[in-house]
Amino acid sequence: MNIILAKPRGFCAGVTRAIETVEKAIAKFGAPVYVRHEIVHNKFVVESLRKKGAVFVDEVDQIPVGAITIFSAHGVSDKVEEDAVERGLDVIDATCPLVSKVHREAKKYEEEGCEIILIGHRGHPEVEGTSGRVKKDVILVTDENDARNVEIQNPQKISYVTQTTLSIDDTKKIVEILEKRFPQMQRGLATKDICYATQNRQDAVRSLSKMVDVLLVIGAKNSSNSNRLRDLGEECGLQSYLINGAGDIDAQWLVNVENIGLTAGASAPEVLVQEVVNRIKKISKSEVSVRDMDGITENTFFILPKKVRK
Repeated sequence: MNIILAKPRGFCAGVTRAIETVEKAIAKFGAPVYVRHEIVHNKFVVESLRKKGAVFVDEVDQIPVGAITIFSAHGVSDKVEEDAVERGLDVIDATCPLVSKVHREAKKYEEEGCEIILIGHRGHPEVEGTSGRVKKDVILVTDENDARNVEIQNPQKISYVTQTTLSIDDTKKIVEILEKRFPQMQRGLATKDICYATQNRQDAVRSLSKMVDVLLVIGAKNSSNSNRLRDLGEECGLQSYLINGAGDIDAQWLVNVENIGLTAGASAPEVLVQEVVNRIKKISKSEVSVRDMDGITENTFFILPKKVRK
């Protein structure tokens, strides 16, 4: 049996920055440090930070007045920022810089008088944050059907932004429909807002799918980019499974399987990858070889928020 590891996989620069922000805030200011929502969508990461002194809350009104407060990598709305100021919270913003870029785009389009379409998943923290960065209501488009039926008041002044963790192929299809319906819509690369790490991990799964019989994706059920990796594996004709970690593996998945593809979403740490490898070795009745596929090496680095820099 062979395990082929996707490259790249796991943590992206935005996730690494967010986690380091929490760790350095605890080291600098002492526990507890309060985090609005999960810092990233991974239970292992959240529990690890909780043990170090992070307290995760749903909203800022649950945080003691004046406490050190960290906004998650997914970003927040203007109202959340305003509520934090009113409460006198000492805020450290761990929003991924690529998400912040989308926020700036949305504000620019609003200033230009455009109606704004937001392509993304309803209820996702990033979508809620971006929607709340402009004063006018954004128009949420979640799929091709929405794109075919969405109603626009002024087709002459229309623009779009997207969630950063979407399926590249799905986003292209949605944008193609919108551009045909609204020829005056601002043009540009359909995937301009999708982050480099999302694109790289999806490209790696496409290549990996040609080499393996089954795909395992390590990631949380509420992780958008992890779900897209699993979906992409299925689109490539593979039995594909989204797992939190080694404990979720069903030995039946691996019966008569020679080559296993293994990847991890952008919020999943490498330790979980190694635990899955060890679990497969225990399940297998034959020798297991492990190798990395050929792939790009990511060198992107995001500077930490000023308050936690040395």
